[in-house]
Amino acid sequence: MNWLLVVAGAVVGAPLRYLTDRAVQSRHDSVFPWGTFLVNACGCLILGLLAGAAASGAASSHLQLLLGTGLCGALTTYSTFSYETLRLTQTGAGLYALGNVVGSVVVGLGAAFLGVSLAEAVWS
Repeated sequence: MNWLLVVAGAVVGAPLRYLTDRAVQSRHDSVFPWGTFLVNACGCLILGLLAGAAASGAASSHLQLLLGTGLCGALTTYSTFSYETLRLTQTGAGLYALGNVVGSVVVGLGAAFLGVSLAEAVWS
């Protein structure tokens, strides 16, 4: 039963990642991977909210599997982030690559902390 929750979340997360990435990238005339940056930041926020809700007892293990493992597992993408950063360096866009690495870590952690804080404010 648990694996079905993961699959159900992934069925939503994977196309959402792809469609969001394409929609965002089509609006930017830049080599910076804004689409991947956005989906990873959103995934961090969702996981932060979920972690805060779980810590407060407001999120069941089933919801954690559905949203955390399934949805966010398919929505976020470390492999694409790594590949895009590598491609930036290979094409001579080293500052964009550095900005992608630093920005992704800072924004991702900030979004996760914000999510936990919001969840604590709502469920504590």
